[in-house]
Amino acid sequence: YEHQGHPYYSSARLWDDGVIDPAQTREILALALCASLNAPIEPTTFGLFRM
Repeated sequence: YEHQGHPYYSSARLWDDGVIDPAQTREILALALCASLNAPIEPTTFGLFRM
């Protein structure tokens, strides 16, 4: 399990979107937030979801 628990193991199999270098976390997070703000927000017709 130790080998399969390594982050590169899952990334090599494309099970996730990749590994972010901790030194670049703020830059990657800022880019992701800017990209999400460019998407239009469509009105919804459904109510509140409760779990």
